[in-house]
Amino acid sequence: MTADTTATPGPRTLTRQRRRASAARFWKQYRTHRAGVVGLAALVLCVLVALTAPLTVGADVRSVTDAPGGPLESPSARFPLGTDQFGRSLLGLVIWGSRVSLLVGLLAAVLSVAIGTLIGITAGHFRGWYATVMMRITDWFLVMPTLVLAIALATVMSRSLGTIVVAIGVTTWPTTARLVRAQTLAVESRPYIERAKALGGGHWHVMSRHVLPNVMPLVLAQTTLIISTAILTEATLAFLGLGDPTGVSWGGLLQDAREAGAVSSGDWWYLVPPGIAIAVVALAFTLCGRAVESVLNPRLGVSR
Repeated sequence: MTADTTATPGPRTLTRQRRRASAARFWKQYRTHRAGVVGLAALVLCVLVALTAPLTVGADVRSVTDAPGGPLESPSARFPLGTDQFGRSLLGLVIWGSRVSLLVGLLAAVLSVAIGTLIGITAGHFRGWYATVMMRITDWFLVMPTLVLAIALATVMSRSLGTIVVAIGVTTWPTTARLVRAQTLAVESRPYIERAKALGGGHWHVMSRHVLPNVMPLVLAQTTLIISTAILTEATLAFLGLGDPTGVSWGGLLQDAREAGAVSSGDWWYLVPPGIAIAVVALAFTLCGRAVESVLNPRLGVSR
């Protein structure tokens, strides 16, 4: 009688196989959403441009004292997008500004989703007076204008990228908290949650092992949608003069253009490039978010 030499895969191997299969299914369904693919391609291009900025344009592009051109030169072969009021290349500034705008948008979205997920899961799990208090706080943030709260925080705190991230993150989490709480209530009504509790599973075990994996698809879709909002909010704060004065961002370029009188003097090349960059990146994240949301929840019926 021959022994069976076929080894049984371990738990970790099976977990990795399931994750790879799940990722493959997700990508196969995501590719059917043409708008999502276009948005993803635009994001990949923007990220590559941002990551290679130190090599393509260099950090010297931000220097005011060593500006290579004259003030407010129109687009030419030397400066394809013209120059700003200090004689710096606007093409280089837009490329370098993508680093700040994308970084702030990503970090602010992660902070916002983390706060909303924490409050949503705990409020859906514990319920009672804790859930009542948390939901009333969430409702207060929902009815308050997000931009006004962000401006207030950015005004009180020091002007830096960290301040912008915190100001956006702590004012945009209520929607995520509401969605995650509703999903948590739905998950905890399932029979296997009762079995886990009967077998001795504590609060942390139930929330981390059963609830969190089931709400992660919703969290992922919400993150991609919030990033576009965070980028627009960062641009608005920078345009209002509340951004980091030492950095270069797309909103900061628009604020510099306003101060230089580009609108009244007709220097369109100072306004259009950063504005288009903000719109393209925000639209790309929105397209990706809608596609992810449609893949994870086909009942939404999002158009492809």
